[in-house]
Amino acid sequence: MSSAAKDKTLIVMRHAKAEEGFTKPDHDRELAARGRRDATAAGGWLRTEGLVPDLVICSTAVRTRQTWDQARAGGAQAEFVEFRRSVYTGGADVVMETIREDGGEMETVLVVGHNPTAAELTSLLCDGEGSHEAHDALAQGFVTSGLAVLRYAGDWADLEAGSCALHRFHVARG
Repeated sequence: MSSAAKDKTLIVMRHAKAEEGFTKPDHDRELAARGRRDATAAGGWLRTEGLVPDLVICSTAVRTRQTWDQARAGGAQAEFVEFRRSVYTGGADVVMETIREDGGEMETVLVVGHNPTAAELTSLLCDGEGSHEAHDALAQGFVTSGLAVLRYAGDWADLEAGSCALHRFHVARG
């Protein structure tokens, strides 16, 4: 069995709670105080669960960058971090293509992005497969600081709709 066929993990994370967007462009919105606390808690949860991404693909938006920084402050770790405008501007298909292109030989990939794309991507990839409990939690909404943990077997380059199973869904609150 090649390393490419080894089970992989994809974590889709929605950014933490951001400030209201009335005074600056959307891309430049920062985390609210609650968002900083929640993102820190998300990092602690990732650490506790032993989820260590080899690669983080993060939107270029300020609030997603701050979400990852706060998650790291809470204990999350990653080998590599890439910032992709496609995660900010694109829908589920574009983000899936970004994962295909950037995933390479990585075992665990974490995407820090936005809604509705995070929810749409998770639904597209899982197509109802996986934990009933996780799907029930996700059905309540992909809220800020939500983390979907998906299992996938294959090359990232071959990632497609319905190829993953939703293993966990967690909402981090600090």
